[in-house]
Amino acid sequence: MTEIQFIAQTKTLIDGLKSVCANYGLGNDASEFNIISQVFLYKYLNDKFIHEAKKIEPELSQAEDFQSAYEKLSEDKKQFLLARIGNKAAKLKPEQLIAYLFNNSNQPNFGEIIFDGTLRSISAENIDIYSVSSATGVKDKMFDDISFFIRDASQRDAFCRALLNKLVNISFEKMFTEKYDFFATIFEYLIKDYNSDSGGKYAEYYTPHAVARIMAAILVKEGEKSASVYDPSAGSGTLLMNIAHAIGEKNCTIYSEDISQKSANMLRLNLILNNLQHSIPNIIKGNTILQPAHLGKKFKYIVSNPPFKLDFSDYQADLTKDSFKERFFAGVPNIAKTKKESMAIYLLFIQHIMYSLDAKGKAAIVVPTGFITAQSGIERKIREALIERNWLRGVVSMPSNIFASTGTNVSIVFIDKEADSEKIVLVDASKLGKTIKEGKNQKTVLEPKEEQRIIDAMNQKNAEEDFSVVVTKEEVMAKNYSFSAGQYFEVKIEYIEITTEEFAQKMQTYESNFSQLFAEGNELDKKILENLKGLKYE
Repeated sequence: MTEIQFIAQTKTLIDGLKSVCANYGLGNDASEFNIISQVFLYKYLNDKFIHEAKKIEPELSQAEDFQSAYEKLSEDKKQFLLARIGNKAAKLKPEQLIAYLFNNSNQPNFGEIIFDGTLRSISAENIDIYSVSSATGVKDKMFDDISFFIRDASQRDAFCRALLNKLVNISFEKMFTEKYDFFATIFEYLIKDYNSDSGGKYAEYYTPHAVARIMAAILVKEGEKSASVYDPSAGSGTLLMNIAHAIGEKNCTIYSEDISQKSANMLRLNLILNNLQHSIPNIIKGNTILQPAHLGKKFKYIVSNPPFKLDFSDYQADLTKDSFKERFFAGVPNIAKTKKESMAIYLLFIQHIMYSLDAKGKAAIVVPTGFITAQSGIERKIREALIERNWLRGVVSMPSNIFASTGTNVSIVFIDKEADSEKIVLVDASKLGKTIKEGKNQKTVLEPKEEQRIIDAMNQKNAEEDFSVVVTKEEVMAKNYSFSAGQYFEVKIEYIEITTEEFAQKMQTYESNFSQLFAEGNELDKKILENLKGLKYE
C-alpha cells in the first residue's frame, strides 16, 4: 500500500467517524474531536499489537482468522507472547481486540460495559508505556467513557456499534513497516471542520512538511548512531517525526513538552504509527517555560516551531526571579499594556532551547523574520550571544505564507555548538515557491528541487548570487548582528558604454519629452483657471 492509498483510506475513515458523530447529534460538537482521536488511538493500538504478534507467533501469522487463533492459544503461550512483545506494542488480551468487540456488539449494555470497559482496561494495563504524563508526573487517562458523550442512554449501544463498524474492515498493519511523514496532512484533514479559516485554535498543532524536511536534512549528519531529540513545543510532532526518520527510529529517543492535551494525544498517535512508541513516556503535558519537565536533561538535537505570541502575564513576574536568570539570560518580555495576547513568548523558547543543548548540541528554530534584524531588546541580545559564543550555523528566510495559518514571515535559525564561525550561511529563500489557494488563505508551496536548493546551500556552504551568502563572525558583528542574507548581497550597478553622439541623442530625446510634458501642463493650468472664472454663486 502506497502513502497515497493510506492517506485516502485514513481520510475515508475520518469521514466515516464524523458521519457517525453527526448522525447521533455530535457533528462539530466539542466532543467530536475527542471521540475521533481516541477511536484512532484504539485502532492503532489494536493493529500495532496484531502486527507485532504475527512476527512472534507462527500460529497467528499463518491463521486466516487472527482473533480465533489468538483465543485458542494456551494461557502459557499468551503470556509468553505478551512478554516477548515488551514495549513494542500495547499488551492486549483477546477480549480487548476490535474483532472481539465486533463479535459481541449485540450484547446488552454493549456501549458502557463492553466498549467503554475494554478501553478502560487497556488504559489501566498499559499506563506505563502509553500514557502521557503531566509536569507533576500524573499519568493521563488514555480514553474517556465514549458512550457517555451520548446523553440519551438508549442510543449509546448503537453509537458505539456504529463507531466499531467503521474500524473493523480497515487495517493499518502494513503501515508499521514504513516510514511516513504524512501525519500533518492527516491531522489537517481531521481538524478541517473545526478550523474553517485555517487559522483557528488547532492551527498550532502542525508544521508544513517543507519546513520539517528542510530542518531535518540540514541538522542531521549521516551515520548518527544514538541521539536524544527534544521539542519544547511539539504540537502533533511533525518536526520530531522528520528528524527521527533522518536519524533512524531505533537510534533516537524523543522528548517533548506542550501545554495542550490535544497536542499530546496527537503526538502519541504519531509515535505509535511511526514505531517510536518507546518514547511515549517522555511526552509531557505541561508549561515548558514555567515548569519544564526535562530541565535536568541536555539534548543532542532540538527542533521547535514555538508559539510566537501568547499571553503569559499571569506568570511573567515569576520568570524574572533569580532562579530563572541563567536560562533566560537575555531577559523576559515585559507585560504588554494592551494586547497581552501579543507578548513575544517565542523569545523565551529560544533561550530555553539554547540552555537545553548538550556540549555538541544542534537546534533548528522557526522564528518570525523580524527577529533576525531587530536592533534592540531581547532579540538583539540573543543574536549577540549566538555570534559571540560561535553557535550560529546559519539562517534560512522562508517565503511568505509558507504557513497557511499565519501571515507572519518566518525564518529558520540553525544553532550548532560546533559551528564554523568563519562560514556562517545565510539564505534568502523568500522568492521561492508557488502560491496556491487553501480555503480563504494563500499558501506558498516549495517544489522538491527548491527544498534541495536550500539544503545544499546550507550543507555545502554555497554562496549563490541573490540567494545565499557565506559570512564570518566579524562580518556579522560589523552589520550590527543582522542575520538577514539580503543585507550582505553585493549592490551591483551596471555600466553601459555609449558614444558621445548616442549620449547627445538621448539628452535631446529627454529634453523634447520634458518640453512636451511642460507644454501639456501649461494648457491644463489655463483650462483650470478658465473653469474657476466661470463658477457662479447660486
